Amino acid sequence: MNKKLLLLTALFTFHFSLFTSQAQNFDNLPDPIEDVNKVVDNTPDSIAKALTSRPKPGSTRRGTNPVMFLVGNSTMRNGTLGNGNNGQWGWGYYFPKYFDANRITVENQALGGMSTRTFYTDLWPAIRQALKPGDWVIVSIGHNDNGEFFDQRRARAVIPGVDMDTCYIGFNQRTQRQDTVYSYGNYLRRYIREIRQKGANPVLMSLTPRNAFDDKGKVVRKPQTEWAAYVAAVEGVPFVDLNEISGAKLDAFSRWKLQYHFFGDNIHTSKFGAELNAHSAYLGIVKSSDPKLKELMKFMPIPQKTVWNIERLSGRPVVWFTGDSTVKNADKDDDGMWGWASQAATVFDTTKVQLVNAARAGRSTRTFIKEGLWDAVYQNLKPGDFVTIQFGHNDICPITDAKARGVISGTADTCHVFKLDNGDYEVVYSFGWYLKKMIDDCREKGATPILVSLTPRNEWPGGKVERRDDSYGKWYREVVAETGVEFVDVHNISADFLDKKFAVKQLPQDKEKAKAKMAELKEKAGSKYFKKDHTHTSKLGAQMNAQSFARGLRQNKSPLAQYLKK
Repeated sequence: MNKKLLLLTALFTFHFSLFTSQAQNFDNLPDPIEDVNKVVDNTPDSIAKALTSRPKPGSTRRGTNPVMFLVGNSTMRNGTLGNGNNGQWGWGYYFPKYFDANRITVENQALGGMSTRTFYTDLWPAIRQALKPGDWVIVSIGHNDNGEFFDQRRARAVIPGVDMDTCYIGFNQRTQRQDTVYSYGNYLRRYIREIRQKGANPVLMSLTPRNAFDDKGKVVRKPQTEWAAYVAAVEGVPFVDLNEISGAKLDAFSRWKLQYHFFGDNIHTSKFGAELNAHSAYLGIVKSSDPKLKELMKFMPIPQKTVWNIERLSGRPVVWFTGDSTVKNADKDDDGMWGWASQAATVFDTTKVQLVNAARAGRSTRTFIKEGLWDAVYQNLKPGDFVTIQFGHNDICPITDAKARGVISGTADTCHVFKLDNGDYEVVYSFGWYLKKMIDDCREKGATPILVSLTPRNEWPGGKVERRDDSYGKWYREVVAETGVEFVDVHNISADFLDKKFAVKQLPQDKEKAKAKMAELKEKAGSKYFKKDHTHTSKLGAQMNAQSFARGLRQNKSPLAQYLKK
């Protein structure tokens, strides 16, 4: 490359007198700060608080164990405190789970708003000082490298490209001193050189994808990828193309799904997006052929996940049942509580179809997803599979209590950041949103989702079994109208059956007698079809609901109906 020196003439005395009264440091920047990308990098707290919430470099070291330092911006560590209280998460928060904490600690030293330049000048010196031989440093930064070179608020822009010799010289309004700005590649080389001088190991990663698309409808790949890859190749440093790995995942999603991997803007990620990027970083390391990363893999045990290790039977599609305790319960004591999917074999021809009951007692749509139970199903789905989705009994619970399983009522694509009773923050969505997520995930994998209404409860207002058609029933149908998913209304099919057996046309006029009659109906129905409470079913009740599901499939002329017993 041709050497060139581009000078921006700076009259120091003039700038000093003009801007001294407006000088800004990282501890007194006006908040919130919107950058040239129309993005706010920190929540409305002081930047000083953000700086002190990061661990002191090297403070997490255990004895002589190495430390992995993460160098990045808000896509790696988001929000003033990095705790999700703004609904945004950086992938560095989830990255430590891929490492053995007894052998290496992962220190997320990233900070929102940093560029390769400002991180190098303001935060890097303390990290460099803490480095010891055998440590690792992942550098993935660059989202904030555009803008003005010497503006008063940020002064963080760098020269695009990898030229070693190009620089700009001028007066930095933020620091109130003369400053020199180098290329993106030059800053990367500085990190690499100084990491190696301390006997540590540098790793370059490209940036996380943005919520932006090229003319082919694919997620835009950032130019910094090529620059970082070039520097890594020239310097002999491991390179992980995080931008491409995550971008390819996002390209495989529906546009609706892609959108919820971001939160608040087109750069910063939700919990979903942060976890996706952390997993991409993990994959980039463990699938690399670079011998230097083989050493790092020694600290990376296989992550433990909830999985379904099923042996698929040739020629038989799998029917996955998801839901709560009304779908799967203890299912072993003839006089105990049973979920209806435990009795699915009474209605399905198991020589033609394979049944997997993946439901879990006590779960709502929210907790089934949050705990990884849904992901365990999703990761195992194959084209031709069927998935029943039945939730509701636990979704009406409190949102912030110890179980943290309640959802926002309704079906709108809405969400809110809640502070839970344990102090954690979580973005909670609507009942319908969680259902739509599961439906969308099934279709992505080529599986057929079937929405199933919740089972009826043993309550008899007005002398007839309780119907919840004005709440959950209404929401199910709104999801059906929006997504076109097949719907089996087990709630009303089973309720019709129970009414036929036990309901009375009219309750006595006397209130006490009416109350007694409703109690009598509850006792009669409960003695046969329910067990211990008004929600959970006996084995006979589970068989009733399985029969209702089969009846609904036949009424729908469902593709799944062909696998029912004749």
